[in-house]
Amino acid sequence: MVQKVDLIVIGGGSGGIAMANRAASYGAKVALVESGRLGGTCVNVGCVPKKIMWNAAAIAHVFHEAGDYGFTARVERFDWPALRKSRDDYVTWLNGRYQAGLEKNGVELLRGRARFESAHAVAVDGVRLEAPHVAIATGGRPIVPDWKGAGLGITSDGFFELAERPRRVAVVGSGYVAVELAGVLRALGAEVVVLVRRAGVLMSFDEMLREVLMREMTAEGIEIRTNTHVLEVMQERDGTALQCTDGARIAGLDCVLWAVGREPNVADLGLAAAGVKTDPLGHVLTDEWQNTSAAGVYAVGDVTGREALTPVAIAAGRRLSDRLFGGRPDRRLPYECIPTVIFSHPPIGTVGLTEAQARSQYGEGVKVYRTEFTPLYHAFTQRKVKCAMKLVVTGSDEKIVGCHVIGHGADEMLQGFAVAIRMGATKSDFDDTVAIHPTSAEEMVTMR
Repeated sequence: MVQKVDLIVIGGGSGGIAMANRAASYGAKVALVESGRLGGTCVNVGCVPKKIMWNAAAIAHVFHEAGDYGFTARVERFDWPALRKSRDDYVTWLNGRYQAGLEKNGVELLRGRARFESAHAVAVDGVRLEAPHVAIATGGRPIVPDWKGAGLGITSDGFFELAERPRRVAVVGSGYVAVELAGVLRALGAEVVVLVRRAGVLMSFDEMLREVLMREMTAEGIEIRTNTHVLEVMQERDGTALQCTDGARIAGLDCVLWAVGREPNVADLGLAAAGVKTDPLGHVLTDEWQNTSAAGVYAVGDVTGREALTPVAIAAGRRLSDRLFGGRPDRRLPYECIPTVIFSHPPIGTVGLTEAQARSQYGEGVKVYRTEFTPLYHAFTQRKVKCAMKLVVTGSDEKIVGCHVIGHGADEMLQGFAVAIRMGATKSDFDDTVAIHPTSAEEMVTMR
């Protein structure tokens, strides 16, 4: 059976669905192929369920601080299975909403695994799809290291399958996933040790963010072991144990969580048959227009190895459809100055260049404004959690090229500042903005 369409989208995650719906809105005949649950990583084992768990952890902190605000509060128990069920029910509802959206927009959904037969022909369980335009949006998956006994651990996917809250956990890794899940587990009552191969967590982020987060994680009772390399994972009578290359041994664990990175979902896609080139890690290579090495074949989202963020995949997919079907030939996604938030405890918001990146790019023309303070919420609580902010500016007009904040509310305050910075705001623009008092955000426009 052969079906001819205008666009084939391989992958029903954030980028693929966004692109398919946008293309269909222009009248294109679109087929979307997905073998798993709609919504991809973000909806099923990423952003959405992660944020629900982060909210639960934040509520746990509120209970601890309630007494400082005059409340008599006692948590009799925390029901992990009940939270898991509610979370998973919500995710299932979202899966249905995505399917309903595709149906409403006239996108044909094919369930199964896709494989290229040529650049413009894709086989899906006995069906041959042909189209002048094919988009790869298959995302990525968490890496399980090849260390001895690594199968005894779980990845972030496995975290969302945990039936009960683990008692003692080792989180191996230093990026988004490691710090986010370590914070959630600790706030919900687990003992947590984080093993980091280098000198600290979040090594690609601004130094201030790394320093403050590690300090606050330690204050919360998370043990962070830096410059630590795992050699072997072993199952023992009292739990799982990790043997490290420096001779250290971490035992009595009932959960080892691998957060050592992600890899692209490209296995069995038949990229060679389409003439699509990849980098050594398997990421699909694209230019600034999302074009691959094969004419008429494109890629968006995590599979490209660029910014692995849901809004990035959505923006790239929609703009590609604007270009191909919407009569907007100049539409593309610039990958500079993309804001992001890390749902650690406390949360982080960041956009633009780190201080080190700015100094490398602009040299002596860089100036930094920085502040650190106790936000009003924590001003009279026993648990003190600092907020820190940094503006990185350059040139005689002090154009802001980097903005970094960690602390209570950082996740919500960054969006507006990201708009301003993308529009070319200067330090004087911030200075001339009337502060909103009393907030932490006001410090961003009052730094001296």
